[in-house]
Amino acid sequence: MKHSLLPLLATLLALSTACTAAPESSRVAEHVVLIGLDGLAGNSVAEADMPTLKAMMAEGAWTLQARSILPSSSACNWASVYMGVGPEMHGYNTWGSREPDFPSIELGPNGIFPTIFTLVSEEAPELTTCAFFEWETHACLIDSVAVDYYCHIPTGDSGSEAITEAFVDYLKSNRPNLSICIYDSPDVEGHQYGWGSQEYMNRLPEMDRFIGRIVEATKECGIYENTIFVIVSDHGGIGKGHGGTTSDEMDAPLLFFGKGIKRGHRIESSVVRYDTAPTLARILGLEPHSAWRGRAVEEIFE
Repeated sequence: MKHSLLPLLATLLALSTACTAAPESSRVAEHVVLIGLDGLAGNSVAEADMPTLKAMMAEGAWTLQARSILPSSSACNWASVYMGVGPEMHGYNTWGSREPDFPSIELGPNGIFPTIFTLVSEEAPELTTCAFFEWETHACLIDSVAVDYYCHIPTGDSGSEAITEAFVDYLKSNRPNLSICIYDSPDVEGHQYGWGSQEYMNRLPEMDRFIGRIVEATKECGIYENTIFVIVSDHGGIGKGHGGTTSDEMDAPLLFFGKGIKRGHRIESSVVRYDTAPTLARILGLEPHSAWRGRAVEEIFE
């Protein structure tokens, strides 16, 4: 009788092992390339000469009304992009906050509110990351200790050519799993000439060309088919400024394009700036950080 139980026990053990085995990777794509255009207003896209961006919209999932946190200013909104919460939790509450204006409600291991880079370094250290930006304040917002490589390249006389080529070279040489490139424009032109001005609109085709160059680089290094591109902005503007509560200032694009993303899908759910980080985590197969309050934009996925 004892021996007759052995086959049954073996079967139960096999079933138990199968149930506890590590699941297949839940990553939607192996690579995420996030491109940020500071000050790109949602209401400027329709009239913009941006064929690459519009082709991505036609083949991806998008909204032009992703809402900012308050105030509708730069550092606090970029903090929310990276940190998955609003200023009442991360504490960055002004245009140029380089450190919290009041204490963050929680700190990660590197002394900053947990960002998407914090999450990746803690939960998936095998994934590689990089961050390039023209405004040095981003170094204070991303958890730079958690990023494998970051680089500040001011716009300067190159008109963003320098950062684009540096980012492209890094992509092609290293093929990181999560990479970001954040431009200062068209915010610069908005403040100098006005949102929607001819100078502002003339800058958009140049920014579109940089997006196209980055996309082409992923093809050149063989990761295009396994990449999701994310286009995000922090705020819009009105006149020569922003920070208020008008839709012109608060609404900005959020676009996803690439592997596993619905084609030609206009996002219908409400989206706030702090939903970006949880969506990036979802793409990379990670659970959002417990401190985050944003949520992944699930409707973008096939």
